[in-house]
Amino acid sequence: MRAASVSRRTAETDISVEINLDGSGRAEVATGVGFLDHMLELLARHALIDLTVRAAGDLHVDQHHTTEDTGIALGQAFLKALGDKAGIARYADVHLPMDETLTRVALDISGRPFLVFRTSFPTEKIGAFDTELVREWFQAFAMNAGLTLHVETLYGENSHHIAESCFKGLARALRRAVATDPREAGRVPSTKGTL
Repeated sequence: MRAASVSRRTAETDISVEINLDGSGRAEVATGVGFLDHMLELLARHALIDLTVRAAGDLHVDQHHTTEDTGIALGQAFLKALGDKAGIARYADVHLPMDETLTRVALDISGRPFLVFRTSFPTEKIGAFDTELVREWFQAFAMNAGLTLHVETLYGENSHHIAESCFKGLARALRRAVATDPREAGRVPSTKGTL
């Protein structure tokens, strides 16, 4: 089973994450940030990973540390659960429509973390959530999961739809990239023999 757990405690946050890459999409998420909870629940559902996230953060300051550190912890758990990456598809891309919005996500489970995030939001907030934190979460997740990740919203008008299309696009791409490819016969998908 490709599963892992990670705990991360700082002066600003206390986070625990459990992940099963071969799950059914079950999510138990409580970060204290409602919109982030919603995004992580749909990430689990559309990636078909089981996910438990518990976070306590300095929300009296703002939502930044909790959002970023949740991305860090989830990325670390994802990387740990992948193990040596033997047999995975490795690459995936998807165009994800969400009503008037269309977002393209492409990724490589490369071990060489990099984020290109070409998405903007027409509003500064989605409810109480700062839209700039969407990029912060993606940056933290990609760097700690070892992903080369490209996210680009081609068009969109509603900030909620834009954010949701980014998370669902990531979920659907992860679902494909972590899938085992029987033709790989358990090999690491790289001419270097390691990722």
